[in-house]
Amino acid sequence: MDVPQLVVEFLQERNSVLSTAESCTGGRIAALLTEASGCGSCLDCGYVVYSPSAKARELEVSQLTMDTFGLTSEEVVVEMAKGALMNSVANVAVATTGVTGDDAMDGVPPGTVWFAWAFQDNGNTQIVTRKERFFGSRKEVQLNSALYALKGILRWHP
Repeated sequence: MDVPQLVVEFLQERNSVLSTAESCTGGRIAALLTEASGCGSCLDCGYVVYSPSAKARELEVSQLTMDTFGLTSEEVVVEMAKGALMNSVANVAVATTGVTGDDAMDGVPPGTVWFAWAFQDNGNTQIVTRKERFFGSRKEVQLNSALYALKGILRWHP
């Protein structure tokens, strides 16, 4: 199953445009989509916001939210997804934040990733979040997280 191609066709059928907001996946979601034929009609932009300052500057993630809940949190990934919608022409956004290295970070086990999918329709925004844990090398965790994020579009899009 070619997940990126399925996502592109799915978005095209719904006249949806996607923006990505990626921290731990480092742009892999957008990169996977660009390998699919026709992606130019449904991919607006991809934000790679690895540092806290980039999250705040590019996606308007609140410093208070990051300080209060930590970088790998539902609260941060939701603000990332909302920022991706606000700062683009997209009506669908997917965001990721997590720990892909071998060691825990701020008490968060390695392989832990938060996802948020935001869907905008007629001024209303629906947000779905999930937390998953992946195992393997850093590269495997990033790829599996990116594929999970894409599959979530197919699963959660209204």
